[in-house]
Amino acid sequence: MQYGPAVRRRKLGTELRLLRSRVGLTSIEAARRVGWHQSKVSRIETGSSGVKPADVQRLLDAYEVRDAELRELLLALAGGEDGGGRQNWWHAYRGVLPPTYRDFISLESQAGGMCTLETSVVPGLLQTPEYARAVTRAALEGVADDKLDALVEVRIARQDVLRADPPLRLHAILDEAVLRRRVGGPEVMARQLARLSDAAALPQVRLQVLPFTAGEHIGLTGPFVIFSFPNTADLDVVVLDHLTSSLYLERKEDLQAYVEAFNALRIHALSPGESLHYIAGIAAGA
Repeated sequence: MQYGPAVRRRKLGTELRLLRSRVGLTSIEAARRVGWHQSKVSRIETGSSGVKPADVQRLLDAYEVRDAELRELLLALAGGEDGGGRQNWWHAYRGVLPPTYRDFISLESQAGGMCTLETSVVPGLLQTPEYARAVTRAALEGVADDKLDALVEVRIARQDVLRADPPLRLHAILDEAVLRRRVGGPEVMARQLARLSDAAALPQVRLQVLPFTAGEHIGLTGPFVIFSFPNTADLDVVVLDHLTSSLYLERKEDLQAYVEAFNALRIHALSPGESLHYIAGIAAGA
């Protein structure tokens, strides 16, 4: 059984290998400490094999890792459980959530920061329930009402990361098309625009609008998300969403390219203050 997406397994394995090296253990010596065969340690470190949170905990104990935040992060990467072995809230929705969506929520819940470019819809963390329902219904034509209800519940529950302690730091750049597309109709969209204005006032949220007048820009290639983690940049990852799957990019060259792209878009976009005025203008019918 595989625990977590391949990108997380490889990143987890890399971090465990570094921790082992810091205490001066070979993979053979580490295996002896926990009572395993050396091949199991190697498979975990290369990400070629899944690993249970309990096994990660044994390795962290063997490597004398005392940093509580780092332990919690690595245990979560191992399989969607927290440091106490408790399943996270989204496991209650396993029957309706595809694995790629569960992986995304797991990354989102553990990240310290999230930078996102959206070209079509409002980011999930900033959606109203009515807007989320309209988007989900359009994406999953013919979906049953009970499943639709559950997916909207998940979308709204995800927003708790913005109220966590510490909260996720969200920097969202929205193409103007996101604001002008009347998802759900005029009333739903009016409430959604008001929600964006309220969210932009939060200290952990930075919102910028990329107006049509900016012309052509690198964001035309499509939306993306960059997750950054509090303990180590080696766990940072880019996520590209497709209709039926998600692509996780972890190579340093890919990360650097998308970080540079996001920074370029920040320059092209309106400032946060100007963006608020722009949203208010669209809401007023401008």
